[in-house]
Formats: sequence, structure tokens, C-alpha cells
Amino acid sequence: MDTTLIAPEHRLAEPPRGAAHPDTASPSRLTITRSGWITAAIAVFTAVVYSWNLSINGYANEYYSAAVRSASVSWKAFFFGSIDSGNFITVDKPPAAMWLQALSVRIFGFSSWAMLLPEALCGVASVLILHRLVRRWAGDTAAHLAALALALTPVAVLMFRFNNPDALLTALCLAAAWALWSALESGRTRWLVVSGLLIGLAFDTKMLQAFVVLPAFIVVYLVAGKPSFVRRLGQLTAALAAVIASAGWWIVIVALWPAADRPYIGSTTDNSIVSLLFGYNGLSRLFGSSGGGPGGGGGAAGGASTGFGGAVGWLRMFNTANGGQIAWLIPLALAGLLAGLWLTRRSPRTDLARAGWILWGLWAISCFVTFSRAEGVFHPYYTIQLAPPLAALAGAGGFALWRLGRTNRWLRWALPVAILASAALAVALLAQTPGYLPWLTPFIIGGAVVAVVGLWLGSHLRHKPLVIAAAAVALVTLLAGPAAFAYTTVHTAATGSIVFAGPSAAANTGLGGARLGGGTTTGSAALISYLEANRGDATYLVAAFGSQASAPLIIATGEPVMTIGGFSGSDPAPTLDQFKAMVAAGHVRFILISGNGAGFGGGQGGGGTGSSIASWVTTNGSVVAPDSYGGSTTGTLYDLSSIS
Repeated sequence: MDTTLIAPEHRLAEPPRGAAHPDTASPSRLTITRSGWITAAIAVFTAVVYSWNLSINGYANEYYSAAVRSASVSWKAFFFGSIDSGNFITVDKPPAAMWLQALSVRIFGFSSWAMLLPEALCGVASVLILHRLVRRWAGDTAAHLAALALALTPVAVLMFRFNNPDALLTALCLAAAWALWSALESGRTRWLVVSGLLIGLAFDTKMLQAFVVLPAFIVVYLVAGKPSFVRRLGQLTAALAAVIASAGWWIVIVALWPAADRPYIGSTTDNSIVSLLFGYNGLSRLFGSSGGGPGGGGGAAGGASTGFGGAVGWLRMFNTANGGQIAWLIPLALAGLLAGLWLTRRSPRTDLARAGWILWGLWAISCFVTFSRAEGVFHPYYTIQLAPPLAALAGAGGFALWRLGRTNRWLRWALPVAILASAALAVALLAQTPGYLPWLTPFIIGGAVVAVVGLWLGSHLRHKPLVIAAAAVALVTLLAGPAAFAYTTVHTAATGSIVFAGPSAAANTGLGGARLGGGTTTGSAALISYLEANRGDATYLVAAFGSQASAPLIIATGEPVMTIGGFSGSDPAPTLDQFKAMVAAGHVRFILISGNGAGFGGGQGGGGTGSSIASWVTTNGSVVAPDSYGGSTTGTLYDLSSIS
């Protein structure tokens, strides 16, 4: 491993090119033991942060929680990702993330903790995989810093404690990078194939977002792979075949499965998994669409074309929606990337030090560009995919900047300026939430000044203890903001479809946060008791418009609840004729119609068939006396059993 990342005073001697990095070799038992203890401490710390008070988030995103509940009682719902165990309609994402959660629930029983445990484990795995990768690339100290940076990234703390698919997506992308790095080290095709298989599984988690990292993977192997160019092309072709096979098997099965014998594909207008892939979860995310989703709804995320991530533009990652979630270390990561590429500019093609900068740099750039320019539905928590490369570049970047200053005295300002820029950004991000920990801003300003002065003096005086102390101050200073946001996130409930880390968590009772059922109120419990007692032979416990009404009932009972129109109530499922046929066949007896006559996203009056169904029900159904079930603040219950 090239040692240009490590400052001269941190090395005993310059090893020959290709020799093991001093940090990753085995110079003494003491060094290995110390590094191992630090790694273990980071792992324990991460596990505590991601699992502490985990149940505070309740059932988090109830849209997906309902699907997990259903998957824990129905293997068919498990496979398709149906929101209910009657398999009427699916959620808007592939089911891989829900598979892990449902298996945990089948083992431990259904609870918030059991459902969210796999998310926390994905977080710990992600931090440890990143540590391993950076250690093999840049040494132990850089690995410790990168792992700690990822562990404290606010959006990572949020998503590794939440039940959206992003936690598993991140873990799988990092695992794929691990396999890719093994291919770079060995030149073996099998590791590229493994990497491709893991990317395919990431696709089965969140569809096309998994492919955002592919440009970085392809380019770095084409540039730095050991075999000949023709051989590298052949290996990448095999890896691509693995991606297609791993990503496509579930899509093919769903596409070929008779539509009459599977659930309707949610968030589509034509019941097609291909439409979900290339439409709602694909090109419409990049280029936008009318209303950002089927019928103007926003899928599980909800929202308009620019979503809740702010306006499209190159400064999007720094705005009030995204900045505090992800942007803290961008200046240090960018400066470190430029320094690393400059230091390795004359390295051989297969040099792993340069390969690392290419991998993490292109990963970061690809995510940054995609998220900044996406014109469709975009939400701040998507940026968790950007967290690993930023953490890796920041962790190794400090050493690269220091090395740059040691080799060129005119560039001794590079590291201090990067620290000051990161501190200035932190101050700006904190200013976006006035009143939040007012002491933190002067702490960061003071810490940055102390760190810069210490590094400058230590460099000129060649005083190693002073340099180390100043570096420690810089570390605490630059992680103070993310750590504060992380602490707030751990102690703040995040429920609904739109959630934020840090002080923005006040918005964490967003779409999907309304409660009906779930056993949380006397009225909902009485409603459930009434439905269960009077359901008879009906397939569905009740029908409701949109997941905001149906999901809490599914979570509370595990019974089939028909979600008319899918998440937002705007999918054309069922049609009025189909609903009439189900009522006539005795599959549906009760239906709940919200008091305002419209479900979330226009469900009962939007682009789906809900409006016509609601009109037919109110004309032909019988209102159930509220006294029979304790009443409901969310709507009116109708009995359809008298309709011939």
C-alpha cells in the first residue's frame, strides 16, 4: 500500500512500493491490540447509538410496518411485499428490506423493537465494513476516523433506526464495495461477480437508486484492475450479468405471475412491475412527473416534484432540508480527495492508494450529482447513500492534506483551511435552526481556531505531541455538530413518511403519522373489536381509503385490510365494478370513509377510483351507528352486507 497518506513522522521507514501499509502490517502485538480495542469500541458505540431507545420510533413508517406485519403472517405477502395479508395491493418498493424485518418479527414476535432491530444491525455492519475498507486502503487511524464519521452522520443515525429500505441499501452497497476491493487486490473474477450479486440485492431493496454507485465501481476497476484491459472488460461483463440476474429474478417472477393471482402493484396505474421500476421508482425520480407519482401522490415518501428536499440545484445538499442531515464534512472530504489524487498522480495504474480515491470520490460525486439534480420526488433521508464516501474521504483526507503540506511547504495551509471551511459550514448549518444549542457555535469556532493554530505551530516546530493534540481538537470540533444532531435524533420520535435527523425532527410526525388502530386509543380498540366480532366470513376485516387509514389497523390486528388506492388512495385499484363484485361475493362487508371525503393524496377524490367507490358506498351502504364501536374521529363506518 502506498504510504503517501501517512505523515512522515507517523512512519518508521518508507516501505517499498507494494509492501503492506505499516498500520495494516503486524509490527507488534501492542499495535494490533490497541487498534483492535479501538475498533471494538467504535462498534460498541455504534451499536448503542443505533439501538438505544429504539422503540421511541414506534412503528416508524406505518406504510412499511403494515407490510412487515402482513409478511410475518403470510408468506405470499412476504414474497410480494403486500401491505395486507389478504394480498390486495403491494407497497411501492421491492420487499428485500421488509424480508429482514419480517424474519425478525417471526423470531421475536411483532413489536417495534423486533421490526427495527435489523435496521440497527445494518448500521453496525455498515460502519464495520467501511472501517475494514478504509483500513485496507489507508490504514488504521484513517479507518477509525471514517467509521466514527459514518456512525455520527445524522441521516445515518436516523435511517439505521427507521424502517425505510435505505438502511439495507447502504449496507449492501458497502458490502458490494468490499467485494470490489477484493477484486482490485486479487484480480479475481469471482469477487467482481459477488459485488454484482450484492448490487442486485440492493436493487431488490430500492430499485434504481442502487445503481447510483455503479459508475464508480466500473470506472475504478477499468482503471486499476490488475488483469489486461480485455480481461477486465470480460470480468465486468460477468459482473454485469450477475447484477442482472440478482436484480431481475424477483422482477421477472412478479411480471410473469398471473395478475389475477397476485396483489396489485402499488404506485402504478397499470398494475405493472415494469412501470414501477422505470416510472415511479425510476425515471420519474430523476426527471419528475405530474405530481411526482401516481395520481399526484408521492408513494411512501409523498410530496411534490421537488419533494421535501428543497429546490433542484447544486446547493441542494446544503439547504435547510438536507444540510444538517449530510453536509457537515463535505469541505474536508473534497479537499482530501483533491489532495489524495494529487499525491498519487504518478502512481502506477494498479496502485491501490489512487484506486481508493477514485472509488470513494466517484461514489460521492455520483450521489451528489444525482441527488442535487433529481427533479422528481426527493427526500433528505435518501442522502444516507452519500454518507459512506464522505466519511471515507474525510477520514483519509486529513492525512492526505497533512502529507501534502509536508511535501510542499507552500501547501501547509491546505489542512488548516479545510478545517476552517468545515467549521464555517457547521456554523452555517447550525444557523439554519436558530435557538438549537446556542453554545455549540462558539464551541466550534473556538475549537477550529485552536486546532488550526496548533497544527500550524506543530508543523513549524516539528512538535509531534502538539500536532496530535491539535488533530484531536479538530476531530472533536468537526464532529461536534453531527454528534449533537445524532443525540437529538436518538431522543426524538421519528414516525410517518417524512422524517429528519437533528432539531428538524420536529417535523417527524409527517405524512403517515396519524393514528387509527394500533391499539393506541380506546376508540380504535373498540372499532377493531366491533369489526372482528361482526366480520363474519368476509375476506377483509374492513376496506379503507389509502394507507393512512388502513396501515394502523393492519399493524394492530395482522388481518387483511383492503387499502383502496394504495398508499395515497390514488391508484386505480380496485375499479368500481371490481369493488361491487367483491362486495357481492361477500369478500368485503365494512368500509371506512374518512370524514372529509378524501384520503391522503386525493384518495377518495383524486386520480384513482376512490371517488366513485365512496359515492357508491354512501348511496347504497348503511351507516353503522357510532355507539356500536365507540365512534371514530377518522371517518364513518359503513356496512355493505345489505347490498344485493
